[in-house]
Amino acid sequence: MRVMTYNIKTGGYDGSRGTRLEAIADVIANEVPDVVALQELRGDSGPWLAKRVGMRMVRARSSWGQPVAVLTNPDWTVLAAGSVARPFHHAAARVVVATLGGPLTVISAHLHPHWGWRRMHEARWLVNAVGNARLALVLGDLNTLDPWTDHHDRLRALPPPYRVRHLRWRPPGREHTDRDVGPVGRVDTRAIAALDAAGMVDVFRAVGEGPPETAPTALGGAEFSGMRLDYLFATPALAEHVRSCRILRTPTADRASDHYPVVADIDI
Repeated sequence: MRVMTYNIKTGGYDGSRGTRLEAIADVIANEVPDVVALQELRGDSGPWLAKRVGMRMVRARSSWGQPVAVLTNPDWTVLAAGSVARPFHHAAARVVVATLGGPLTVISAHLHPHWGWRRMHEARWLVNAVGNARLALVLGDLNTLDPWTDHHDRLRALPPPYRVRHLRWRPPGREHTDRDVGPVGRVDTRAIAALDAAGMVDVFRAVGEGPPETAPTALGGAEFSGMRLDYLFATPALAEHVRSCRILRTPTADRASDHYPVVADIDI
């Protein structure tokens, strides 16, 4: 089974410049995935992509941000589907499919882009949504850095308005300075730490191949400085069966979005 998570940047639409939907569809179709977690849907981009790549879609709408979706192989039996009923800034979609190994829960999420404390709470809601599921995946653009890496250089490279998104909040009068970028403990990694503390396994950290950074692509973006923001987390029982994980860097992916997709292969 092959799974993918992909932030497609504003639904693939670039205003008067047209769309990147064909390129996005090509990136997905070339990998022949069984499950795709999509973030930043807009308009009819979700239904269009699902039809184009021949998959079924479960979409979670957003009250403040952008919808997300889970696409599944049409040959699979869907046991349950819907949104995670929490006030996410964007949204989270939850699908349970039947596999030979048992029911598999898949959650596509897109965490808050600006505030680390909000991302932490959203990550805890994802843990609650997984519940007691033995086989579960949480995939998506989690918009946060991991607690195992020294992020000093990449944060120093960001303009201050974007750098502060990844630093712990301080009271008025105690503004962040460049010194706050050095020690890893001052970087806000609480969302990833919450998933790790719940026993979820960072799939790329466990079996990943190649460089871990998922943004930016050749499309660029001032808010990125060579960062891993897109993740796959698996329950321990599922993580045992993950065979590979990689960041998909191809010429098509370079122009399809500002994020690279993450792909994993699982024997289940």
